[in-house]
Amino acid sequence: MNAQRGKLVSGGRLQVPADIRRALGLADGDPVLLRIVDGELHVRPVHNALSRVQARLRAHIPAGISLSDELIAERRQASEHE
Repeated sequence: MNAQRGKLVSGGRLQVPADIRRALGLADGDPVLLRIVDGELHVRPVHNALSRVQARLRAHIPAGISLSDELIAERRQASEHE
C-alpha cells in the first residue's frame, strides 16, 4: 500500500484513512501500539503484535504441550499443599 495522508485533529487524535483501517483490520475503539522509530511514528494493531509474540513463543514450546494447562496444574497442586 502506498503512503497516504492522515490528519492530526483536535485533542491530538490521528485521523487514519478508512482503507488503511480496513487493511489493518481496525475498527473504532480498537487498541493500537504507537512507537517512534528514527523520527517516524509506527502504528500497529495490538492483535497483530500479540500474534507475532505468540508465534515466536510457539517456536520454543514442544508440540502437544499446553503452557496454560501446565500452569493450571501447578496452581492446583500448590493450593492442595496449603
